[in-house]
Amino acid sequence: MKGLRLVLPPFAPDQSGASSVLYEMGGLLVICDAGGCAGNICGFDEPRWFTQPSAIFSAGLRDMDAILGRDDRLVEKLAQAAEKLDVAFAAVIGTPVPAVIGTDYRALRRMIEKKTGLPTLAIETTGVGLYDQGEEAAYLALFQTFARETAPVDTGTVGVIGVTPMEFGAHHPQTRIADALRAESSVCCYGMGAGIDAVRQASRAKRNLVVAPAGLKAAQYLQRTFGTPYEVTDPSAPALLPQTDFSARRVLIVHQQVTANTLRQELIRRGITDVTVASFFMMKTELSGPCDVHLAEEEDFIRLVNDGHFDCIIGDQVLQRLVPAFDGIWIDTPHFAISGRLL
Repeated sequence: MKGLRLVLPPFAPDQSGASSVLYEMGGLLVICDAGGCAGNICGFDEPRWFTQPSAIFSAGLRDMDAILGRDDRLVEKLAQAAEKLDVAFAAVIGTPVPAVIGTDYRALRRMIEKKTGLPTLAIETTGVGLYDQGEEAAYLALFQTFARETAPVDTGTVGVIGVTPMEFGAHHPQTRIADALRAESSVCCYGMGAGIDAVRQASRAKRNLVVAPAGLKAAQYLQRTFGTPYEVTDPSAPALLPQTDFSARRVLIVHQQVTANTLRQELIRRGITDVTVASFFMMKTELSGPCDVHLAEEEDFIRLVNDGHFDCIIGDQVLQRLVPAFDGIWIDTPHFAISGRLL
Protein backbone atom coordinates (compact mmCIF):
# COMPACT_ATOMS: atom_id res chain seq x y z
CA MET A 1 0.00 0.00 0.00
CA LYS A 2 1.42 3.36 -1.03
CA GLY A 3 2.57 5.44 1.91
CA LEU A 4 2.14 2.64 4.46
CA ARG A 5 4.85 2.67 7.16
CA LEU A 6 5.25 -0.28 9.49
CA VAL A 7 8.83 0.32 10.64
CA LEU A 8 10.24 3.64 9.48
CA PRO A 9 9.12 6.85 11.20
CA PRO A 10 7.57 9.65 9.11
CA PHE A 11 10.22 11.66 7.30
CA ALA A 12 10.57 15.36 8.09
CA PRO A 13 8.82 17.67 5.59
CA ASP A 14 10.32 20.52 3.58
CA GLN A 15 9.53 23.30 6.06
CA SER A 16 11.65 21.47 8.65
CA GLY A 17 14.57 21.32 6.24
CA ALA A 18 14.32 25.04 5.47
CA SER A 19 14.21 25.86 9.18
CA SER A 20 17.25 23.66 9.77
CA VAL A 21 19.36 25.61 7.26
CA LEU A 22 18.37 28.99 8.75
CA TYR A 23 18.41 27.92 12.41
CA GLU A 24 21.82 29.39 13.35
CA MET A 25 21.76 32.34 10.95
CA GLY A 26 20.48 34.91 13.43
CA GLY A 27 17.18 35.58 11.69
CA LEU A 28 13.55 35.79 12.76
CA LEU A 29 11.94 32.63 11.38
CA VAL A 30 8.17 32.56 11.01
CA ILE A 31 6.51 29.26 10.20
CA CYS A 32 3.40 30.27 8.29
CA ASP A 33 1.03 27.81 9.98
CA ALA A 34 -1.76 27.47 12.50
CA GLY A 35 0.56 26.18 15.22
CA GLY A 36 1.14 22.50 14.50
CA CYS A 37 4.02 22.68 12.02
CA ALA A 38 6.20 24.84 14.26
CA GLY A 39 5.61 22.40 17.11
CA ASN A 40 6.76 19.48 14.97
CA ILE A 41 9.91 21.36 13.95
CA CYS A 42 10.94 22.27 17.49
CA GLY A 43 9.73 19.10 19.16
CA PHE A 44 10.88 16.44 16.70
CA ASP A 45 12.81 17.63 13.64
CA GLU A 46 15.30 20.09 15.15
CA PRO A 47 17.55 18.52 17.83
CA ARG A 48 19.37 21.82 18.42
CA TRP A 49 16.17 23.28 19.89
CA PHE A 50 16.89 21.61 23.24
CA THR A 51 20.38 23.08 23.66
CA GLN A 52 20.64 26.12 21.38
CA PRO A 53 17.90 28.77 21.11
CA SER A 54 16.69 30.27 17.84
CA ALA A 55 14.01 32.84 17.04
CA ILE A 56 11.40 30.48 15.56
CA PHE A 57 7.76 31.57 15.74
CA SER A 58 4.46 30.18 14.56
CA ALA A 59 2.29 32.56 12.57
CA GLY A 60 -0.68 31.18 14.55
CA LEU A 61 -3.09 31.57 11.64
CA ARG A 62 -6.73 31.27 12.62
CA ASP A 63 -9.31 29.79 10.25
CA MET A 64 -10.57 33.11 8.90
CA ASP A 65 -7.06 34.56 8.69
CA ALA A 66 -6.11 31.70 6.40
CA ILE A 67 -9.32 31.70 4.39
CA LEU A 68 -9.30 35.47 3.81
CA GLY A 69 -5.52 35.76 3.42
CA ARG A 70 -5.07 38.43 6.09
CA ASP A 71 -1.36 38.96 5.48
CA ASP A 72 -1.43 42.32 7.26
CA ARG A 73 -1.97 40.56 10.59
CA LEU A 74 1.02 38.31 10.01
CA VAL A 75 3.17 41.30 9.07
CA GLU A 76 2.08 43.20 12.17
CA LYS A 77 2.92 40.30 14.49
CA LEU A 78 6.29 39.80 12.81
CA ALA A 79 7.10 43.50 13.16
CA GLN A 80 6.28 43.42 16.89
CA ALA A 81 8.59 40.44 17.39
CA ALA A 82 11.37 42.12 15.38
CA GLU A 83 11.24 45.16 17.66
CA LYS A 84 12.05 42.98 20.68
CA LEU A 85 14.78 40.86 19.11
CA ASP A 86 18.18 41.59 17.64
CA VAL A 87 17.86 39.82 14.29
CA ALA A 88 19.66 40.23 10.97
CA PHE A 89 16.78 39.26 8.68
CA ALA A 90 13.30 37.75 8.60
CA ALA A 91 12.17 34.57 6.90
CA VAL A 92 8.67 33.29 6.18
CA ILE A 93 8.59 29.54 5.69
CA GLY A 94 5.60 27.99 3.97
CA THR A 95 3.42 25.08 5.12
CA PRO A 96 0.29 23.42 3.70
CA VAL A 97 -1.89 26.36 4.84
CA PRO A 98 -0.43 29.06 2.53
CA ALA A 99 0.04 26.44 -0.19
CA VAL A 100 -3.68 25.67 -0.21
CA ILE A 101 -4.86 29.31 -0.19
CA GLY A 102 -2.24 30.44 -2.74
CA THR A 103 -0.30 32.96 -0.64
CA ASP A 104 1.61 35.54 -2.70
CA TYR A 105 5.04 35.20 -1.11
CA ARG A 106 6.62 37.98 -3.17
CA ALA A 107 4.00 40.46 -1.99
CA LEU A 108 4.32 39.20 1.58
CA ARG A 109 8.09 39.62 1.46
CA ARG A 110 7.77 43.21 0.20
CA MET A 111 5.23 44.03 2.92
CA ILE A 112 7.55 42.71 5.65
CA GLU A 113 10.60 44.55 4.30
CA LYS A 114 8.64 47.81 4.09
CA LYS A 115 7.25 47.40 7.61
CA THR A 116 10.42 46.23 9.39
CA GLY A 117 13.32 47.34 7.22
CA LEU A 118 14.72 43.81 7.47
CA PRO A 119 15.85 41.83 4.43
CA THR A 120 13.33 39.03 4.11
CA LEU A 121 13.42 35.52 2.70
CA ALA A 122 10.24 33.82 1.51
CA ILE A 123 10.73 30.06 1.33
CA GLU A 124 7.83 28.59 -0.62
CA THR A 125 7.73 25.18 1.01
CA THR A 126 4.42 23.32 0.98
CA GLY A 127 4.69 20.60 3.63
CA VAL A 128 4.34 18.02 0.87
CA GLY A 129 8.02 17.70 -0.09
CA LEU A 130 10.70 16.11 2.08
CA TYR A 131 13.22 17.94 4.24
CA ASP A 132 15.97 18.08 1.61
CA GLN A 133 13.74 20.00 -0.81
CA GLY A 134 13.28 22.65 1.87
CA GLU A 135 17.02 22.70 2.56
CA GLU A 136 17.73 23.21 -1.13
CA ALA A 137 15.27 26.12 -1.38
CA ALA A 138 16.62 27.76 1.78
CA TYR A 139 20.29 27.50 0.77
CA LEU A 140 19.58 28.99 -2.64
CA ALA A 141 17.46 31.87 -1.26
CA LEU A 142 20.08 32.58 1.40
CA PHE A 143 22.98 32.98 -1.00
CA GLN A 144 20.93 34.79 -3.64
CA THR A 145 19.85 37.35 -1.04
CA PHE A 146 23.03 37.90 0.96
CA ALA A 147 26.03 36.73 -1.09
CA ARG A 148 26.23 39.70 -3.46
CA GLU A 149 29.56 41.40 -2.82
CA THR A 150 32.72 40.17 -4.45
CA ALA A 151 35.60 40.00 -1.98
CA PRO A 152 39.23 38.93 -2.46
CA VAL A 153 39.61 35.14 -2.39
CA ASP A 154 41.12 33.73 0.79
CA THR A 155 43.20 30.76 -0.35
CA GLY A 156 42.92 29.13 3.06
CA THR A 157 39.10 29.10 3.26
CA VAL A 158 36.78 26.32 2.15
CA GLY A 159 33.00 26.72 2.22
CA VAL A 160 30.88 23.69 3.11
CA ILE A 161 27.25 23.56 1.97
CA GLY A 162 24.79 20.91 3.14
CA VAL A 163 25.63 20.38 6.81
CA THR A 164 22.43 20.07 8.85
CA PRO A 165 21.37 17.77 11.69
CA MET A 166 19.07 15.97 9.26
CA GLU A 167 22.06 14.87 7.22
CA PHE A 168 24.82 14.57 9.81
CA GLY A 169 23.28 14.57 13.30
CA ALA A 170 23.54 17.39 15.80
CA HIS A 171 26.81 16.54 17.55
CA HIS A 172 29.21 19.02 15.94
CA PRO A 173 29.37 17.57 12.41
CA GLN A 174 31.25 20.70 11.31
CA THR A 175 34.10 19.60 13.57
CA ARG A 176 34.20 16.14 11.99
CA ILE A 177 34.33 17.68 8.52
CA ALA A 178 37.01 20.19 9.55
CA ASP A 179 39.08 17.35 11.06
CA ALA A 180 38.81 15.46 7.77
CA LEU A 181 40.10 18.57 5.94
CA ARG A 182 43.24 18.94 8.03
CA ALA A 183 45.14 20.64 5.22
CA GLU A 184 42.68 23.54 5.11
CA SER A 185 43.31 26.47 7.44
CA SER A 186 39.67 27.57 7.68
CA VAL A 187 36.52 25.51 7.10
CA CYS A 188 33.22 27.40 6.97
CA CYS A 189 30.11 25.21 7.38
CA TYR A 190 27.25 27.49 6.37
CA GLY A 191 24.37 27.17 8.84
CA MET A 192 26.22 25.02 11.38
CA GLY A 193 28.99 26.95 13.04
CA ALA A 194 28.94 29.82 10.52
CA GLY A 195 26.23 32.47 10.46
CA ILE A 196 24.92 35.15 8.16
CA ASP A 197 28.19 37.11 8.04
CA ALA A 198 29.90 34.08 6.50
CA VAL A 199 27.17 33.91 3.86
CA ARG A 200 27.74 37.58 3.00
CA GLN A 201 31.44 36.82 2.48
CA ALA A 202 30.88 33.58 0.55
CA SER A 203 32.91 34.91 -2.39
CA ARG A 204 36.06 34.67 -0.23
CA ALA A 205 36.11 30.87 -0.31
CA LYS A 206 38.68 29.38 -2.66
CA ARG A 207 36.33 26.42 -3.23
CA ASN A 208 33.09 24.97 -1.92
CA LEU A 209 32.35 21.44 -0.78
CA VAL A 210 28.85 20.11 -1.38
CA VAL A 211 28.32 17.45 1.28
CA ALA A 212 24.62 16.79 0.62
CA PRO A 213 22.57 17.00 -2.60
CA ALA A 214 20.50 19.84 -1.15
CA GLY A 215 23.55 22.10 -1.39
CA LEU A 216 24.25 21.53 -5.08
CA LYS A 217 22.09 24.34 -6.53
CA ALA A 218 23.58 26.88 -4.11
CA ALA A 219 27.13 25.83 -5.05
CA GLN A 220 26.27 26.16 -8.73
CA TYR A 221 24.86 29.64 -8.08
CA LEU A 222 28.10 30.68 -6.31
CA GLN A 223 30.11 29.31 -9.21
CA ARG A 224 28.07 31.30 -11.73
CA THR A 225 28.18 34.46 -9.62
CA PHE A 226 31.75 34.48 -8.27
CA GLY A 227 33.49 31.73 -10.23
CA THR A 228 33.99 29.66 -7.06
CA PRO A 229 34.67 26.03 -8.00
CA TYR A 230 32.92 23.29 -6.08
CA GLU A 231 33.46 19.62 -5.34
CA VAL A 232 30.72 17.14 -4.40
CA THR A 233 32.03 14.92 -1.60
CA ASP A 234 31.67 14.18 2.11
CA PRO A 235 35.20 14.11 3.57
CA SER A 236 33.93 12.68 6.85
CA ALA A 237 32.26 9.65 5.23
CA PRO A 238 35.24 7.23 4.98
CA ALA A 239 35.47 7.22 8.78
CA LEU A 240 32.06 5.47 8.85
CA LEU A 241 33.59 2.31 7.38
CA PRO A 242 35.45 -0.19 9.54
CA GLN A 243 39.21 -0.01 9.23
CA THR A 244 39.59 -3.76 8.89
CA ASP A 245 38.99 -5.40 5.54
CA PHE A 246 35.72 -7.27 5.10
CA SER A 247 34.92 -9.76 2.39
CA ALA A 248 32.07 -8.55 0.20
CA ARG A 249 31.39 -8.70 -3.50
CA ARG A 250 28.09 -6.80 -3.77
CA VAL A 251 27.42 -3.83 -1.49
CA LEU A 252 24.31 -1.69 -1.03
CA ILE A 253 24.67 1.78 0.54
CA VAL A 254 21.53 3.56 1.83
CA HIS A 255 22.09 7.14 2.94
CA GLN A 256 21.88 10.67 1.54
CA GLN A 257 23.36 10.66 -1.94
CA VAL A 258 26.64 12.52 -1.42
CA THR A 259 27.68 10.55 1.67
CA ALA A 260 26.72 7.33 -0.10
CA ASN A 261 28.70 8.25 -3.22
CA THR A 262 31.77 9.07 -1.12
CA LEU A 263 31.48 5.71 0.64
CA ARG A 264 31.24 4.03 -2.76
CA GLN A 265 34.42 5.73 -3.92
CA GLU A 266 36.20 4.53 -0.77
CA LEU A 267 35.01 0.95 -1.35
CA ILE A 268 36.18 1.08 -4.96
CA ARG A 269 39.56 2.26 -3.70
CA ARG A 270 39.60 -0.83 -1.49
CA GLY A 271 38.84 -3.07 -4.46
CA ILE A 272 35.05 -3.58 -4.12
CA THR A 273 33.56 -2.45 -7.42
CA ASP A 274 29.96 -3.76 -7.37
CA VAL A 275 28.36 -1.04 -5.23
CA THR A 276 24.77 0.23 -5.47
CA VAL A 277 23.60 3.50 -3.91
CA ALA A 278 19.99 3.93 -2.81
CA SER A 279 18.20 6.70 -0.94
CA PHE A 280 14.73 7.63 0.24
CA PHE A 281 15.64 11.25 -0.41
CA MET A 282 16.96 13.48 -3.19
CA MET A 283 18.82 11.64 -5.96
CA LYS A 284 20.44 14.10 -8.38
CA THR A 285 20.71 12.67 -11.89
CA GLU A 286 24.21 14.09 -12.39
CA LEU A 287 25.39 12.35 -9.21
CA SER A 288 23.73 8.98 -9.87
CA GLY A 289 25.30 5.79 -11.17
CA PRO A 290 23.55 3.57 -13.74
CA CYS A 291 22.29 1.09 -11.12
CA ASP A 292 21.42 3.56 -8.35
CA VAL A 293 17.88 3.43 -6.95
CA HIS A 294 15.47 5.98 -5.51
CA LEU A 295 13.32 4.46 -2.76
CA ALA A 296 9.81 5.73 -2.14
CA GLU A 297 8.29 3.05 0.09
CA GLU A 298 9.45 0.49 2.64
CA GLU A 299 8.49 -2.17 0.13
CA ASP A 300 10.97 -0.71 -2.39
CA PHE A 301 13.83 -1.31 0.04
CA ILE A 302 12.64 -4.81 0.91
CA ARG A 303 12.37 -5.74 -2.78
CA LEU A 304 15.79 -4.24 -3.56
CA VAL A 305 17.48 -6.29 -0.82
CA ASN A 306 15.63 -9.50 -1.64
CA ASP A 307 16.39 -9.27 -5.36
CA GLY A 308 19.89 -7.80 -5.14
CA HIS A 309 21.81 -10.65 -3.52
CA PHE A 310 23.98 -8.21 -1.57
CA ASP A 311 26.79 -9.43 0.69
CA CYS A 312 26.91 -6.19 2.67
CA ILE A 313 24.50 -3.34 3.44
CA ILE A 314 25.71 0.02 4.73
CA GLY A 315 22.84 1.97 6.27
CA ASP A 316 21.02 3.01 9.42
CA GLN A 317 20.33 0.01 11.62
CA VAL A 318 16.60 0.83 11.77
CA LEU A 319 16.42 -0.50 8.21
CA GLN A 320 17.46 -3.96 9.44
CA ARG A 321 13.98 -4.44 10.84
CA LEU A 322 12.61 -4.37 7.29
CA VAL A 323 14.77 -7.29 6.14
CA PRO A 324 15.18 -9.65 9.12
CA ALA A 325 16.17 -12.52 6.81
CA PHE A 326 19.25 -10.70 5.50
CA ASP A 327 22.27 -12.68 6.71
CA GLY A 328 25.12 -10.65 5.22
CA ILE A 329 27.31 -7.96 6.78
CA TRP A 330 25.49 -4.88 8.10
CA ILE A 331 27.51 -1.71 8.77
CA ASP A 332 25.48 0.77 10.81
CA THR A 333 25.72 4.35 9.48
CA PRO A 334 23.21 6.50 11.38
CA HIS A 335 21.08 8.91 9.36
CA PHE A 336 18.96 11.21 11.53
CA ALA A 337 16.52 11.87 8.68
CA ILE A 338 15.62 8.17 8.57
CA SER A 339 15.65 7.03 12.18
CA GLY A 340 15.89 10.14 14.37
CA ARG A 341 19.00 8.68 16.02
CA LEU A 342 21.43 11.32 17.22
CA LEU A 343 24.25 8.88 17.91
